[in-house]
Amino acid sequence: MQIIRGLINLKEQHRGCVVTIGNFDGVHLGHQAILKKVRECSIALDVPSMLICFEPQPKEYFAEFNAPARLTRFREKVELLAEHGVDLVLCLKFDEKTRSITDTEFAEILFEKIKASAVFVGEDFRFGSDRGGDFKDLHQRGADLGVPVTNLYTLTVDEERVSSTRIRECLARGDFEMAESLLGHPYSITGKVVYGRQFGRSLLDVPTANIQLHRDRAPIDGSYAVEVSGLEQIYRGVANVGVRPTIDEETLKPILEVHVFGFDEDIYGRQLRVRFVHKIRDEEKFPDLDALKAAITNDIKEAHLFFDTRAAS
Repeated sequence: MQIIRGLINLKEQHRGCVVTIGNFDGVHLGHQAILKKVRECSIALDVPSMLICFEPQPKEYFAEFNAPARLTRFREKVELLAEHGVDLVLCLKFDEKTRSITDTEFAEILFEKIKASAVFVGEDFRFGSDRGGDFKDLHQRGADLGVPVTNLYTLTVDEERVSSTRIRECLARGDFEMAESLLGHPYSITGKVVYGRQFGRSLLDVPTANIQLHRDRAPIDGSYAVEVSGLEQIYRGVANVGVRPTIDEETLKPILEVHVFGFDEDIYGRQLRVRFVHKIRDEEKFPDLDALKAAITNDIKEAHLFFDTRAAS
């Protein structure tokens, strides 16, 4: 799969694609249904498939810290899109210039510059400045040019709409089973192990692998039983996601810290995938380090108990 950053890097071989547009945060079952149709159409027409997205996401541009927490950062999303057959990702920088593009101008980009051969969008699709255009507008513009524009209606699970918002709600309450049923894959976070401030090892005697989340907010916080891949085998462990309020009041962005059971090697720079399987507790600020250490000790016991119980069932 190829990532194209900005219209300026659009080449002649990129034109004529079957296109879909959106954030596709989490690449959940609803997104996958759209991608399946896009892929089928691109194969039938013998042209590449293309997803158009924006960075930052529009809600992040307008709301910044109040924007919904991402389910996947850009790199994770791209990996999932590749798994579902997307050939090209056209990533447009969302700034004041982009937000000012009118619906007419956006349609011209889509049908004249990209020369889309077919377009697939979700039922609530809006486009252009102030979300001025809708599916009906885009469908008519496509019809005038002989380009089919298809509205794919929302997928439901348990008679409820599959959405990134619903998945965030599942994650917030620790319902990873339902989140997985909506995502179509287990919820996980992937990232590179970086050098931290050694709080776990030096202050708490619990060595951890620190993974920067590269986001202002995370869809989860607290302590969890996890499974870790990216090493020689899949390991179990306990993880904390949060800003470490007890020992590091200066931390503003969330950090993922993972204590891997039965493993204590130098893995700085390694790419790990942390799958969250059970929530133990919310993040909280403890009165002192002894209280925090006692809580972490209990987290480890709870994680071991969860894995042992699951294995026995």
